Amino acid sequence: MRILVVFAFMLMSCNPKAQDSVTKSQEDLKTEFSLPKKLKEVSGIALSQDQKTIWAIEDAGNKNVVYGLNRQGELVNDVLVENVENNDWEDITKDAAGNIYIGDFGNNENDRQNLSILKLDLKNDSQKSTKAIQTTKFHYEGQTEFPPKKSNLLYDCEAFVEKDGSFYLFTKNRSKGFNGTFLVFQIPNKEGDFEAKLVEKLKLEGGYSDAAITSATINSKNEIVLLTHKNIHVLSGFTANDFNSAKIQKVPLNHNSQKEAVVFVDDKTLLIADEKDKKEGGNVYQFTLK
Repeated sequence: MRILVVFAFMLMSCNPKAQDSVTKSQEDLKTEFSLPKKLKEVSGIALSQDQKTIWAIEDAGNKNVVYGLNRQGELVNDVLVENVENNDWEDITKDAAGNIYIGDFGNNENDRQNLSILKLDLKNDSQKSTKAIQTTKFHYEGQTEFPPKKSNLLYDCEAFVEKDGSFYLFTKNRSKGFNGTFLVFQIPNKEGDFEAKLVEKLKLEGGYSDAAITSATINSKNEIVLLTHKNIHVLSGFTANDFNSAKIQKVPLNHNSQKEAVVFVDDKTLLIADEKDKKEGGNVYQFTLK
C-alpha cells in the first residue's frame, strides 16, 4: 500500500498539468476577506460609484436592509429600506449613473406574482435609512401557470444587470431533468407594471452546480458574467434585443461553494461572494479574467 501511495505521488509530481491546475486555482480565486458574522446569506453585491463601499443584500427570511462594507470587509452601516419588504431579494446592481437597484424576484417555486425591481435612494454609506423611489413590477412573457409543470420551472431568477435603460434578467433553471437551459428577459427601467419580454432561450454546459445561475454583472466592454457555484460564464457579442448571437465562454473557478453574488471592479477583475455553510464559505473572493 505504501509503495502505491509513493508511486501516485511521483506521478502527480511529474505531471505538469496536475501542478498547473492546482497553481491556477490558488492564483485565480483569491480570498479577499471573510464576511461579517451577521451576513450568512449574502445574495448580491454591488459597488458604490466611488468604489469605496460594497453594498450587500440577503435573500428571503432576512431583513429589508442593505449592508455597507468597506473594501477590507468591515461592516460600516446597515441601511434600512423603509417602504418595502424583503420578499426574496436575490441580486443588486447599479446603472452607469450609479443608481442602485434590488431584484426582488426570487421565485423558487415559480409561483410568485409580485415580482419587482426596486430603485433606491442610496447615495453614501452614512445613511441610516433609504426608500425605494421607483418600483418596476413585472410578469414573465410565456408564463401562464403558477407554478408551471415540474419540467418547465424556468421562472426563478437570481441574476440581472442594467444596461442603457433596460434591465436584463437571467433565470435560474429549477426544472426536473435539469439541462442548463435559461431564459433572458428584458424590462424597461421605469416605474410601472410590465410584461418582461423574452429575448432568448440559451443553455449552459454541465450539471446544476455548473450551470444554475445565481448572480450577474456587466462591464464597460459589454461583457456579462453569469455566476454559478463552480464557474463563471462570460457572455459577449450580443446586442440589446438579440442574445442569439452571444458567445458564451465557460471559465472554471476550480472551487465549489454556494456562490451567490458577483460584481465587476474593473473590466477584468471580479469580486465573488458565497454563503456561509457550516465551517465553509462566507467569504469574498477576487478573480481576474484572462
